[in-house]
Amino acid sequence: MEQSQSVSTTTATRGTRTPRLSAIQLPDWLNSILHNRKASIGIIILLFFVLVALFAGQITSIEPTKRVGRPHEAPSAEHIFGTTRDGKDVFSQVVHGARITLFVGFLTGTNLILIAIIMGLTAGYVGGVVDEILSLITNVFLILPAIPLVIVVAGWLDRPGPGTVMLVLTAISWAWGARVLRSQALTLRNSEFVAAAKVMGEPTWRIIIFEILPNMVSLVVSSWIGAVQFAILALVTLEFIGLGDVNIVTWGTILFWAQNNQALLTGAWWTFVPPGVCIALIGLSLTLINYGIDEITNPRLQKHEGGAK
Repeated sequence: MEQSQSVSTTTATRGTRTPRLSAIQLPDWLNSILHNRKASIGIIILLFFVLVALFAGQITSIEPTKRVGRPHEAPSAEHIFGTTRDGKDVFSQVVHGARITLFVGFLTGTNLILIAIIMGLTAGYVGGVVDEILSLITNVFLILPAIPLVIVVAGWLDRPGPGTVMLVLTAISWAWGARVLRSQALTLRNSEFVAAAKVMGEPTWRIIIFEILPNMVSLVVSSWIGAVQFAILALVTLEFIGLGDVNIVTWGTILFWAQNNQALLTGAWWTFVPPGVCIALIGLSLTLINYGIDEITNPRLQKHEGGAK
């Protein structure tokens, strides 16, 4: 009897330990994104470039600004992406150029969305005179042509660095996101959970942050992705036309020097194709993530794409 009791006790103990070894369950929204084909592919591509930017020094030991070979060497085992007209290694420039390009893109996109959240949600929820004032400011910035204005400012500052470009883009490009978030806040401010929070005496800032904002996560993320894409393309465009600091290494300055050295006419395609492909892949990854979020949050797209997932 004692042996049977010990066996049953051991069995019960093992049974209670089994759930502790089960896999950690992810949040529903993260699980949905990871199981979406488009979003998962986009995340993989984006993570690849983020890791390249973080570990650029470990990936290649060649300094991107030093001459290491003959001018315009074609791709080879020694120089995977060949060399520039100055004999600089293109692979090292592409790898190290990812750092500033992605950093400026992500930070600018984040700054844009933070300003859009503050302006849009405050105007949409508070309403009244506050809404009129903030909407007027938003409308003024909304009609400003962002890229032409940045070009004018960049020309006036005489080739500003990425930090200056980031500040200019942040200052004049937040209005569209604020307008979209305001419209959604106008819809949510009359919801039952917002009314319940008001009855409980919650302050305005707490209602906006903890009641309204969590119900707009998909919209905020989509707006952030669009802002990051815009910032990367704006930075690359400015540097490509020579209005940025061409003495630093980014994907835009690589394209500038390739165009300045007439790489297309001389057949040195390896000096502009790699950074161009990287820019296209970053744009593709962000677009796929955005499409994936739309499919997850939009019931109509879920029904339409249900069989393809």
